[in-house]
Amino acid sequence: MLSPVAAGVRVHESEFLQSNGIVVQGREGVLLIDPGVQDHELACLANDLSDTVVAGFSTHPHWDHLLWHARLGTAPRYGTERCAAVVREELSDPDAKAHITEHLAETEIAGQLSLDQYGLISALPAGTTQIPWDGPRVRIIEHQAHAPGHAALLVEEHGVLVAGDMLSDVLIPMLDPHGSADPIEDYLAALDLLAGVPADVVVPGHGSVGGPGELTARIEQDRAYVLALRDGRTPDDPRIGPSARPGWEWVSDLHNGQAQRLRASAGHGHGGQQQA
Repeated sequence: MLSPVAAGVRVHESEFLQSNGIVVQGREGVLLIDPGVQDHELACLANDLSDTVVAGFSTHPHWDHLLWHARLGTAPRYGTERCAAVVREELSDPDAKAHITEHLAETEIAGQLSLDQYGLISALPAGTTQIPWDGPRVRIIEHQAHAPGHAALLVEEHGVLVAGDMLSDVLIPMLDPHGSADPIEDYLAALDLLAGVPADVVVPGHGSVGGPGELTARIEQDRAYVLALRDGRTPDDPRIGPSARPGWEWVSDLHNGQAQRLRASAGHGHGGQQQA
């Protein structure tokens, strides 16, 4: 079901990890951002849309943000140049889709998604600052936190920030240990970028939509978490530990693994104190 979060902007929340697909109303159709995961949910989304999808966008090159359904049509699906390059490299491996299927084999969504139209992303030229479509101006805010070529999107007219996999109330900041030489500083720089965005609503890739005042609060919570990682401290964060939301206790394991990788990196001399 599509839920309105602002004039002209609706969100479809999937069962899997509270994944949010975002619909922005345009003049001749809609822009669809990170539509969702499971086939039956994408089909439901297609049913709920009264207008044609005229453009799509993937905020970053992780598998759950690169899916599509035939019933959503054949509109161009965009990503940043760097995002699209990562996807092209992934798909150059003929076994790429098999690896995703294997990765999901033991999960509750095994067999529930189609990879037929996976990753069909058109690269926007480097430096592109808005999505090319006939609708409200949607500003592209590219950064390198979480994944290469990650982009947040600001629907300027309606004051909505689509954050991709950042600013979640259930997931901690997830650093990019492979595509970044300094994942801590990349993440902090991205938070600084988002701190200057004039938005009344923030939509994370996973989790609850935040209303007025939530953008600043979530940025500060994420910054405190990242700084604690940098300094080798245990974060005081309600998303991990005994205060974690029921059903999300596994996020503590995610945090522990992330902290261990940073400590190991520091021990090998990669990043010094910033990686501790």
